Amino acid sequence: MNRIRIRHCAYFLCAIMLTLTTSCSSKARYATVGDRCYAKAVPTMGEGGLAWGQTLGQAQKKSMDNCMRYASRSGGTPGTCQVVLAKCKN
Repeated sequence: MNRIRIRHCAYFLCAIMLTLTTSCSSKARYATVGDRCYAKAVPTMGEGGLAWGQTLGQAQKKSMDNCMRYASRSGGTPGTCQVVLAKCKN
């Protein structure tokens, strides 16, 4: 009886893990095929951020958000982030 309970719990946990994995896999973590613009933002101190987007504005916003996040984590100055490069591919 105890083995059956353990087996059912194991199946249940596997089902939950599989559900979580598949639901998160649909989110674009990297540049998608349609993203043609990129931007790089750097702080005066710490790590900066590079990001891709469908438009130049989206890429710049994502880059600034990444810069602030990475600068904070690396002990830098997130308030000084500036976009230093922004381009779109043809």
